[in-house]
Amino acid sequence: MVIASYLLIAGALLLVMWHGLLPGLLCVCIGFLATRRLARGLDAVVVRRHRAALQAPFTSPMARAIAATLVMLAPLVVMALAFSQAREFVLNAPDQYRELLDYIARTVLELRLKLPADMAVYLPEGAADVQRLVAGYLRAQAGMLALTGRAWLGGLLFAYVGLLVGALAGAGMASVGGGPLTVLLRQRITLFGEAFGQIVAAQFWIAAFNALLTTVFLLLLLPLWDLRLPYTPALITLTFVAGLVPIVGNLLCNAVITMVGLSVSPIAAIACLLFLILIHKAEYVINAKVVGSRTQMAVWELLAVMFMAEAVFGPAGLVAAPLFYAYLKKELQAAQLV
Repeated sequence: MVIASYLLIAGALLLVMWHGLLPGLLCVCIGFLATRRLARGLDAVVVRRHRAALQAPFTSPMARAIAATLVMLAPLVVMALAFSQAREFVLNAPDQYRELLDYIARTVLELRLKLPADMAVYLPEGAADVQRLVAGYLRAQAGMLALTGRAWLGGLLFAYVGLLVGALAGAGMASVGGGPLTVLLRQRITLFGEAFGQIVAAQFWIAAFNALLTTVFLLLLLPLWDLRLPYTPALITLTFVAGLVPIVGNLLCNAVITMVGLSVSPIAAIACLLFLILIHKAEYVINAKVVGSRTQMAVWELLAVMFMAEAVFGPAGLVAAPLFYAYLKKELQAAQLV
């Protein structure tokens, strides 16, 4: 039975990686932990508030139900607010597109004047040529863009379904019965949840560290070169929030900051890109150091696992490596093998 439980968990994790279900798995864990912790917070607040008045406090099932409802509705509220704020952006998109084309055309014309004549002939002559090049590229990549859009939509759907599953599991009562295999699987899942909690705590400090470095760069270093990016508070907030997602979140905020830098000047964009590349490469060591200190793993072994997982599964492997290896280490420690 013990071997069967190990094989089932290992097979499930491999299927998650092979079929691109990692966002769903992570959201299951997030939904479960968020529901349980929010429910404990509601219980503590309501019990303390009603104890003096001798009124009946919220029962634990009611607190879990309220917490699960809040967790499930939170993404919908955030999306509704985002779409309401994006309305002005959509309405102004044609003007912004025209301004971007003019900016690109001016940049290209400056390059044409500075490059040798035999090289300058390969560059477009104005905004109309740039627009034709962009339209041609979009037509050529239309199929790939459609597939990418469906993949992102599918990933978001799996993630939200995973959040629902985790929230509903967190709202349910913890069962204590079942057969031998059920008990063993419950032990495996409990250890996996503990490993996920440790990784989340470590990732919080990583996100805070990245946000601090980004703050220093945007508010201190760039002004020294007489360069200032708009929306700096929003960019710092995005760096922290996106940094809670390992690796991928950093790539997202890096792309946004670089695009904002490009809106200021090419020099600002290059400075942002170089800084963010440096931070991204340092992310390996920072991630391994912080996660390793909280999960009793050496930096070298976690780095080795992260590089191997990225080589096998790509970026998803890089995200999953700390979590899966922390779980493996917990299983080995529970079996007193390490």
